[in-house]
Formats: sequence, structure tokens, C-alpha cells
Amino acid sequence: MHYFVTGGTGFIGRFLVPRLLERGGTVHVLVRPGSESKLEALRVRMGVSKQRLRVVKGDLRKRNLGVAPATIKRLHGLGIAHFFHLAAIYDIAAPAQEQIDSNVTGTEQAVDLARKLGAGCFHHVSSIAAAGLYQGSFTEEMLEEAGDRDNPYFRTKHDAEVIVRGIEDMAYRIYRPGIVVGDSYTGEIDKIDGPYFFFPIIKALGDSLPSWMRSLVFAGGKLNIVPVDYVVEAMDYLAHEEGLDGGCYYLTQEQELAVGELIQILLRTAGGPGLTVIPGEGSAAVLGRAGKVLGRVPGVETATRRLMEQAGIPGEAMKFMTYPTHFDSTATRAILDPAGIVCPEFEQYAGALWDYWLNDIDEPPAPAHSMQVVSAFRAMAARSLQGQDSEALMKAVRGQVVMVTGATSGIGHEAALKLANAGAIVLLVARTVEKLQDTEKQIADSAGKAYSYRCDLADGVDCDHLVERVLLEHGRVDILINNAGRSIRRSVESSFDRYHDFERTMQLNYFGSLKLILGFTPGMLQRGRGQVINISSIGVLASPPRFSAYVASKAALDAFSWCAAAEFAHRKVQFTTINMPLVKTPMIAPTKLYDAFPTLTPEQAATLIMKAIVAKPKRVATGLGLVGAVAQALAPNSSEFVLNQAYHLFPDSAAAAGAEGEEAIGARSPRDIARQLFAQVLPGVHW
Repeated sequence: MHYFVTGGTGFIGRFLVPRLLERGGTVHVLVRPGSESKLEALRVRMGVSKQRLRVVKGDLRKRNLGVAPATIKRLHGLGIAHFFHLAAIYDIAAPAQEQIDSNVTGTEQAVDLARKLGAGCFHHVSSIAAAGLYQGSFTEEMLEEAGDRDNPYFRTKHDAEVIVRGIEDMAYRIYRPGIVVGDSYTGEIDKIDGPYFFFPIIKALGDSLPSWMRSLVFAGGKLNIVPVDYVVEAMDYLAHEEGLDGGCYYLTQEQELAVGELIQILLRTAGGPGLTVIPGEGSAAVLGRAGKVLGRVPGVETATRRLMEQAGIPGEAMKFMTYPTHFDSTATRAILDPAGIVCPEFEQYAGALWDYWLNDIDEPPAPAHSMQVVSAFRAMAARSLQGQDSEALMKAVRGQVVMVTGATSGIGHEAALKLANAGAIVLLVARTVEKLQDTEKQIADSAGKAYSYRCDLADGVDCDHLVERVLLEHGRVDILINNAGRSIRRSVESSFDRYHDFERTMQLNYFGSLKLILGFTPGMLQRGRGQVINISSIGVLASPPRFSAYVASKAALDAFSWCAAAEFAHRKVQFTTINMPLVKTPMIAPTKLYDAFPTLTPEQAATLIMKAIVAKPKRVATGLGLVGAVAQALAPNSSEFVLNQAYHLFPDSAAAAGAEGEEAIGARSPRDIARQLFAQVLPGVHW
């Protein structure tokens, strides 16, 4: 029996050709000029003669696939029983015209060549991508019902299948594999795409985070992943069974794998932190809606693509994160199951894939790039004030008068040191004279310039005197960093008789900052340049319970700044709001509950401020903060339910309730409380 195979030296082809040879026939493989060595390596590996594994020179993009007329005549005389068309571009990020030339025009030419060879059956390897982004269950008979095909890979796979289904003078069979990965036994793979794009990120997480750490992830969309050995075993069987002509057959996993489950399995395989998957089909819809909302925010799509490219992940790969289609393989399963051909579960062979990628891929993507996706803050800290970043900061602040409030500890202290080191004239503002002098001396010892100003920012008169003195002594403030703040963690119910809590947070966090803004921006407007950076809180985005006084005061400053920014934009006075996550500073030290949560170091937080000075974004926020904001916008009832559970599980401290000492969580550890929270919010999820 004679076989003709296009794409025989490709990934699937290298596994299929040996199976065809095992049947005792002769395999003729289309090979581009210059690629004969690939087929020779396969022949040597199998130990077969050149008479049984033959080279046919050609080109997928040419008429009759570039096969010479004399060769066509000779092959026709041999009687080609099966023509397998595997050659195609399987890269979702490839240029559209290249995909059209290979996947569509190439299929047209393959069909014509098969006719001229008198082939008994044309076997076309399609893809689940032919269904597009179809919402719901897509059967093997369906094609025209395909969903969104904006991506050229989806479109060309669909159009190629249309060509094959239109054959009337020759038998054909169509195979739709899922996302094909390495061999389930050896892990062997020759290309890095699909799930492999995320392997460097998984490795970076495994290397940098402890295995005992727990995180949450949405189940997300579904992925249909299949190992190459299952694909070729099923294809070989279906190709040689009688009575299957004219059919389309899914070579897929019966039950798709949720994206969250995929990440969970890979993290476990890599020895990384534990992951709890939030179940539910609705999570994919939530992610999809959130993506659309964020996609409309100026710069978000560009920034996301840039971050993914730095990690070696094509932007189009993100479409698979919320893949909406179930592939109904009932008909194919009825044929393969009796033959004992069953696709293994991903968890059964994930270890083999991981080991091969880790140990046998010649040049796996550098994990350092993936850290930019693992943690934007960690990456920025790693690159901070080095090379171009250092030069950009120096260019932005050298000789500029920069005021930092709350400059004697935590974020303010670190920011003041970085600014002075970059050549800024730093005005240090705080209440304690001794600490101001210590910080000023530390800067002077490093040959920096700093001046101390004692001021109680909660006192409006003190603020007025500060503005007057600074303008008299320095004439201006070019960059104002409102960092000083007061946080109070107390429920509204425990605050009925504590109106002063709301007054004092507003006085410092809002009115104090406002006094400085109103005092220094007139000069900025007159000079036609200036920047106000407000250190806000992630709480403004996520609205955590028991922080009503603090969050309200920060939200007031945020709202004022957004309004003012719109008025001053054309005059080059810019406002930046940093919704800072938890930072390990003296302000949060008394609340032991915060020990259960991840925090930035003051240096990392100060780095965010330096980045804001250079890039001048409107807002700097973490992914967690944006998720909280999106959740409140898209699913306010669900968001309120989660926050209400947190309210019950994280009670007021003993001090907030009127007692002495910090006994906020009694005898329970922060981890125990977190477990209880997730158990209530996500019943049925194993933690």
C-alpha cells in the first residue's frame, strides 16, 4: 500500500509516518528543497530503507504542490491509496497572508494533486479552530455555524475545511485535533506554542514562591488539550476503518480542561504554590466581560500585549483563556472506544510534558522574562534605577524641587532617598523634627540635597505656613508627592460615637493634601509644567469593610484629582493617583491581621512612585485592585457578598471595639480565617 503525506516532517507528521510504515506500506513524503535532511533523520531513527520512505520534492505554495509532472505520472502508476494532508501553518500569530497561502491555497493544491495521483481517499487534518469562537456545543457535522473567525488561523482552518467538504469526485475524511501537545509517555515536542507559552511563567512562580502559599484563580474558559500520540493513534485507526468516508472526526479530550485547572496542575507539577480554582461556567463569562471593559480603557490593551510579548506570549494566545466552545465528540467516541483508543487526562501526562520542556528543549524561554507577568511590581523593583530607568529618572528630576510628605519613614523615606540620589532638591515634610533631621543627614551624607520642614498636615494653619515658607525659600514646587496618611480600621457600627475618626482621616488624607495642592499648583500653572502624585489606596478600588473612614478620605482626594486633571491637562500640570496595595510600613504594623496578606516593601512602593514620575500615568494600580473595581462594576451583588463574608470573618480588633491591645482575630491564625472565608464564599472548593 502506498501513502502520500504532506507535512510528514512536521510535529504530527513525524509521529504519523512511523505508524503508516508499521502497516508494511511505502510512504511518499512531500519535502521542501533544502529540508531533505529532516526526512533522512526520521528514516535513520526508524531504521527503514529509502525505498519505503521516499522523498517527493515540492512546495505547499505552488501549483500541484510543486511536484514535477514526471513524478506525478510515476506516483499515479503506483496507486496512492491514502493521501494525508497535514502541511499547514499552526501558528495563531503568523501573518494573515502566509496562513492564507499555506492553509487555504495549499489545501486547494493538495486536493488537485490528490486527484491527479488517483488517490483512494483524501485525509485532511483540520483543527477545532474551524469552529471559530463558537458559543456552546459544536458537533462534528457543524461548520457553517462557526463563531467569531477574526483571527486568520480560525478563518483559514475553517475555509480549508470548506474546500475539502466540497470534494465530489474523491473520498475524503476530516480530522479535527484539539490543542496538540507532546507525547504522553515521553513528553516529546518540537514546537513551543499553546499551553507551552505559559510554562516559563509557571517555572518562575515555582522558583520564586513557596509551595505552601495558596492563591485563587477563576476556572475561566475551557481548553481541549490532547497528546500527539493519541492524535496519531486515533487518526491511523480512523483512516483505515471501512465505511467512514465523508465524515469529520474530533480527535479531542471528552471533557475540556478549564484554564484555571490547567494552571493548577502545572503549578503542582512544577512544585509551585498551591492554587484553588473558583468553579462555575460563569467565571469564563465574567472574565470575558471584564476583558472587554478593560480593553476599552485607553492603553490597557497595548500595555497587556507589550507585557505578554516580553514573556514570549503572542497577544492572540489570550483568546484561548476564555475559549467558549465544547466539542461534541460523541460520534467519534462510538468508533474509538470499542477499539480501546481513549485520550488520557491531562493530569496523567503533565509531568512528562514538563520534564521534557525543562530538560530537553534546546532553548526554553527565559524565566526572567516571565517574571514581568508573574509580578509587575517585582519586575519593576528588579529593574528599578538601573540603566535606562536610572537615566530617565535623573532626566525627570535633576534640579527639580520635589516635596515628599510623610518623608521620615516607610514609603516617603525610601522615595526621598531615591529622588535625592537622582539629583532632585527634596523637601522633606513630617511632624517629628528629629526624624526629619536624620533623613536630611542621610541624604547629605550621600551628596544629595534635602531640606526639612516640620508640619502637622492635619492642621490647616500649619499647612498654610508650610506653603508660604517653601515658596519664600525655594520659589516653587515642581513635583508634589502627597504620601502622608492616616489609616483607621474600625467598623461603622463601632464608630457611631466616633465622628472624630472621620474628621481626622479627612483632615490629614484629604484636606491636608488639598491645602498643598491648592498652594503649589498656581505656580505650576504659571510655569506651564508640574506634577501632583497622590498616594491613594487599593481600598478605593476594592472597598474593604471596616475601612470606611480611611477609604472615604482617600476616595475624596482621588475624585478631586481626576476633576482637576481634566481642567489642567492642556496646561501640562498632571495628576497621578497610585492606588497602593499593602506596604509593610509602621502604619499597618499594629494590625497583626495584615501578616496574612502579601505586601510590598517600602522600596518597591517607592519604585512605583519613581516610575510614575517618569511615565506620568493617570493611575497606577495592581491587578488585584483592578479586579476589585471590575467586580464591583460588573457584579456588584456578588462583590458585596464576598466583602460581607470578609466583614464577618475579620472582626474589629479589641482596640477598635474599645478594649486594649491587638486581639483582632482571637485565637485563630490569619490562615485559618482565610480558609474559613474561602469555604463560605466558595462552597465545594477544596482548599
